Formats: sequence, structure tokens, C-alpha cells
Amino acid sequence: MRKKLWLQLKTYFLECNMTKQELRDIYIEKRKVLSPKQLEIISANICHLAFSNFQLEKKKISLFLPIERKKEINTYKIWEKAMSFDASVAVPRINHNTNELKQILFESEDQLEIAKYGIPEPKKGRVIAAEHFDYVFVPLLAIDSKGNRVGYGKGFYDRFLMRCAPRCKFIGLNHFDDVQDLISDINSLDIKLDACISPNKIIRFE
Repeated sequence: MRKKLWLQLKTYFLECNMTKQELRDIYIEKRKVLSPKQLEIISANICHLAFSNFQLEKKKISLFLPIERKKEINTYKIWEKAMSFDASVAVPRINHNTNELKQILFESEDQLEIAKYGIPEPKKGRVIAAEHFDYVFVPLLAIDSKGNRVGYGKGFYDRFLMRCAPRCKFIGLNHFDDVQDLISDINSLDIKLDACISPNKIIRFE
């Protein structure tokens, strides 16, 4: 109970300009106290907002799959609905030699294996090149008012987003409705998002 209260207070009194690592530490801890029921509600709400606000029918979509031990958003809900909308959904596989993401068409859970970092990854399937995507759903821990995100710090997504076509929309999925004023240590390699979906709202960035 004390830990939960501390997290609530620390989030409430966040300084306007915090570093990526400070925000990473806070939001990893905030996730830890989410119950399975809370996570299920968050995931369902985000899925509903995604399809209510973006035209995903027959589009090419990149979608991350959840690391269960990190209580990530259950994006299988989005995949299932996208398939019913005749969309093509690809999920990433990490190339650890180049530290880049390769996007594989996701057609069945039989394709998956649990890879490094506990990430479900396709062990086989057709590769879709970055420039073909219409939407990329991006994982994050925190986001600021300019569309800058905090991830786990590996830079996989920033390198992938750089290769996408200008028409492609980058949409973050956030467990919490919190938006920071500004992340203090953003650099030229950080790619801004076009929008962010949280459990109760959508923010579109300029």
C-alpha cells in the first residue's frame, strides 16, 4: 500500500523536465502495481480507441507483441480485430547483429517463439519492408507534449521509424493518461510520434 501511494505521489509531483531514465524508472514501477484486471481494461480501452479513431481497414500495420512479465498492453486484441478488418499486420523480430527490427507478416500464433528479452517473435514468415507501412503502433513507457517517447533505451524503434515512408503514422500506446511537459534529454536520433492512445484519450501531435 505504501509503495502504491509513493508511486502516485511521485507521479503527481513530477518535475516539468525529467530525463528519460528518471521517467523510465517511475513508469516501470507504476506498471508493476497494475492488477491483471486493470491491465485487461487498459488493453481493451486502447483497442477500442484505435479502431474508433484510425482507418485501419485494409492497411499495412506494424504491431508490437506484449512482454508479459513487463505487463505490456495486450496487443493481441488489436491484431485479432485488424485481421477481421482485412488489414495486414506485421510484428518485429530483432536482428541482434545490426540492432534493427525486421517486420514479419503475422498470420498465426504458431509462428511465434519467445526470444531474447521475453519478446514473442515470429520464427518464420514474409518480411514487409519499412516503407510499405501505413501505421506503426509503438511501445512506450512515457511521452511528452511534443510526441517524444521514452522506451526501454535500446533504440530499436527509432531506427525502424527512420526508414518508414512520410505518409506512415506513428502511434504510441500508453498504459497511463499522463503526459509530461517535456523530456529533457531528447536528441536528434529520437523520432516523434504522430499520436498517442492511452486508456481514456487520444492525443494528436503537430
